[in-house]
Amino acid sequence: MPQFQQGTLDLHYECYGEGFPVLLFAPGGMRSAAGFWESSPWNPIEVLQENFRVIAMDQRNAGTSHGPITADDSWDTYTQDHLDLLDYLEIDQCHLVGGCIGGAFSFNFLRRSPERVAAAVIQQSIGLDNNRQAFYEMFDGWADDQKTARPALTSAILSSFRSNLYDHDFVFSATEADVQACVQPLLVLMGQDLYHPESVSRKIAALAPNAMLIDAWKDDGPSTGELAKNFLLQHSPV
Repeated sequence: MPQFQQGTLDLHYECYGEGFPVLLFAPGGMRSAAGFWESSPWNPIEVLQENFRVIAMDQRNAGTSHGPITADDSWDTYTQDHLDLLDYLEIDQCHLVGGCIGGAFSFNFLRRSPERVAAAVIQQSIGLDNNRQAFYEMFDGWADDQKTARPALTSAILSSFRSNLYDHDFVFSATEADVQACVQPLLVLMGQDLYHPESVSRKIAALAPNAMLIDAWKDDGPSTGELAKNFLLQHSPV
């Protein structure tokens, strides 16, 4: 995979196809990496590359990407990576496709730089519904691996980072008011499990003024892929 390097940050990404850009935020929690799309009910890399320029990436400290970890890291740290990568690729505006933790990445991106997003597909976003401990444990499993690889990394640093990510409500990276202010067209593919609560997907669709909710989508991946492709084609700038 190509590399985007900035200081001690090393992000790995891959571009497929040509057309209006689509930036992908893969599932996988803190281990969000492009390879996780292969086990998704539909793979946006395969489905979208015939019509779009698809950018798949490994998030920092996931897959083959690496970067520093500090006590001040937050959703904004990831969003800055995304903005810097788009600037490096000379992309002014794009679509977003976010699965799982990619929902939180997408909403923070939309909150920070709404003018750079034409439309987004939000696939079973993470969110809060009596499940905060599950996210703490997911983070801690990733953090244990980071501590093994970096002996100087302290529990205090990781605890602060975890708090900055998962001590918030709703979709963790954005408030209900933030989502309500999101005017971009959203295709919301509903979640239905511990990490991706149905209640969160339904609230996203109810709050965002231009959102469309799809509840039963996992059993027919090809149909879902076509739906997502046509949705993004419909909302691509001419």
